[in-house]
Amino acid sequence: MTYEEYLDEVTTLITEKYDLADQAAIAMVMRAQADDFFSDHDDHPSMCTLDRAHKDAKTVFTQYQ
Repeated sequence: MTYEEYLDEVTTLITEKYDLADQAAIAMVMRAQADDFFSDHDDHPSMCTLDRAHKDAKTVFTQYQ
């Protein structure tokens, strides 16, 4: 998936797994992105997998809630 699709997937997983509103999940992902959490993903598209999205959703939720 593309980098943008990946960010969308992480956001969706956060809303589904942690029962958050879309806006809250989007804000978390945007803060993580501003902190360069996803920099390697943008540089290495092979990191943008569904399995990785599940792991990153958990990490982003834990660190940015």
